[in-house]
Amino acid sequence: MLLISLAIVSFFAWLVSTLAGGGSPFMLIPLVNSIQGAASVPPVITIGMFLGNAHRIVLFWRYIDWKLTLWYTPGAIVGAMLGAYTFTQIHLDWLQLLIGVFLVISIFGFGLEQKETTFKVKAWYILPAGFVKAFISGLIGTTGPVLNAFYLNYGLVKEELIATKATHVVIIHLVKILTYGAFGILSPQIIATGLVIGLVAIPANFLGKYILNKINAQQFRSIVLATMAISGVWMLWAQRDLLAFW
Repeated sequence: MLLISLAIVSFFAWLVSTLAGGGSPFMLIPLVNSIQGAASVPPVITIGMFLGNAHRIVLFWRYIDWKLTLWYTPGAIVGAMLGAYTFTQIHLDWLQLLIGVFLVISIFGFGLEQKETTFKVKAWYILPAGFVKAFISGLIGTTGPVLNAFYLNYGLVKEELIATKATHVVIIHLVKILTYGAFGILSPQIIATGLVIGLVAIPANFLGKYILNKINAQQFRSIVLATMAISGVWMLWAQRDLLAFW
């Protein structure tokens, strides 16, 4: 019954994330936590995100920005390896607080300005940004749509953003899967749960692609910004006990 619930939630999470440029893990983390415990969340989410985003690459292949991806890859590989290794040694919940604050703050520039971009982004900027994102992702399982502001300012919209981001996510999660496996983190139960999340993405991605084709760039941008805000607030709420302690 729990796996059926996970499949249903995963379908809607993938559908929403196709239209919003990410955010699906935040709908899945509480359920995965209730099924297998907090320690299983990062590897389960990693497997699911790898499979679902790999399917997105197939669907949106011709929209991938390869120049940005070439700059992204070196930093992401190193960051994912270090983050996944560090996860096996220590778990830092306070990182979610920092990411939540960043997401909430980052939308203000977009929300208060009627510009398509708030600052000019060059392709090489994503090298250090990708390293930091990948490292933190290895530690806590997901960073949410933390780089969406980067993609928007670089000029990616709709299918371009979805395709390029999916490619970047797959790079990170492949490295994390290999690292988790090397350190014995991937149990059969973790793999099975991750497979459920990833396979349900296939029909959701097809439906999301159809709907995405019906909305314009401005509507997509608004959905992305709203998702960033919601994701940031969710991360802060998830760490409310730590906030209270401070």
